[in-house]
Amino acid sequence: MPVTLDGKIVIAISSRALFDLDESNKIFEERGEQAYTNFQIEHEDELLEHGVAFPLIKRLLGLQDPETGQNLVEIILISKNDPNTGLRVFNSIEKHGLHITRAAFTRGRTPYKYLNAFNSDLFLSANQEDVRLALQNGFASATIFAGAYLGKDENSEEIRIAFDGDAVIFSDEAEKVNQELGLEEFQKHEVEKCEIPLAPGPFKSFLAALNKLQKTFEKHNKQLIRTALVTARNAPAHKRAIKTLRSWGIGVDEAFFLGGLDKAPILESFDPHIFFDDQHTYCVNASRVVPTGHVPSGVKNAD
Repeated sequence: MPVTLDGKIVIAISSRALFDLDESNKIFEERGEQAYTNFQIEHEDELLEHGVAFPLIKRLLGLQDPETGQNLVEIILISKNDPNTGLRVFNSIEKHGLHITRAAFTRGRTPYKYLNAFNSDLFLSANQEDVRLALQNGFASATIFAGAYLGKDENSEEIRIAFDGDAVIFSDEAEKVNQELGLEEFQKHEVEKCEIPLAPGPFKSFLAALNKLQKTFEKHNKQLIRTALVTARNAPAHKRAIKTLRSWGIGVDEAFFLGGLDKAPILESFDPHIFFDDQHTYCVNASRVVPTGHVPSGVKNAD
């Protein structure tokens, strides 16, 4: 039978999201491709340190079907290196014991067009333009924020993932009303339409895939994945968000309706392995305490 990735969550990740490649990237930006190539080859046996997304990826790779023992998540390395300079990344993958065996090396060209070939559910990158192109082509995608977050890891097997609502899980329909008419009209609009589900946002399908994984483990009394909605909405606009998720047949384990308060304190308490938000300001604050991915979608990110 042909080899397929059917039944797995597939996450494509760039080398700079997985590992700390700041020094290498600085050489590329300041001295050009040839200097970068020479540096990578000269240091290809030196271990790369963890990047912001490393703890998340490490845990996801550990998720196995309780019945078959097969991995439930496939990680694809999507790198703008060429195969020659990319060898250092694969050497570090091996030394860190990560079961990542598939990759695409595109030598400077944006990799978004290969996401469909791998049936990718999520794309994580340090390059904002690559992420924008992926989002425009229908893939859940986020730019990893370096921020001030230094990274941490713990022994727990639990994976925690947090999402903003509007323009991330949901469309930006309601956010457009807020931007154009103000908070009072936004609240009125959401109360009037509380029985009408919001259209899906770019991360709806990824949340649904996580829900499916949760149910796989719950059959065996295991709770390895925990999700949270962390939104600037508050009452009475919370109803439409909850009823939209209900209409989709998916849910979250925790929900925080903050009414515009800074999300960082709540996120620090929930301690997700990644948080996704469309608003740059929230991402900057969140990235100081938790790994954060900026989702450049919706009216807040319109050019």
